Amino acid sequence: MPTLYEVIRRPLITEKGLAVKETEGTLVFDVAPNASKTEVKQAVEALFKVKVAAVRTANVLGKERRRGKFAGFRPDWKKAYVRLKDGEKMPEYVANY
Repeated sequence: MPTLYEVIRRPLITEKGLAVKETEGTLVFDVAPNASKTEVKQAVEALFKVKVAAVRTANVLGKERRRGKFAGFRPDWKKAYVRLKDGEKMPEYVANY
């Protein structure tokens, strides 16, 4: 079984992610592409000491990126929306990138 930090790579701190966090009580993470919903749920509960109500995942396809005439692709990645149970305290995390 992978470690917690292999399952959850980083929180996604975007406008949409922060809006969902405030209105719906949902956290957004970049997770390992082979991580299951159960693994994501267990990792979030262990890392942040909260109870998870539901997990939704989405596979995001990498975009084409160009440098002049040379083209390449960004890697595919997986995003997880983790909804916390009612009454759970929202964990605060700081962006350091």
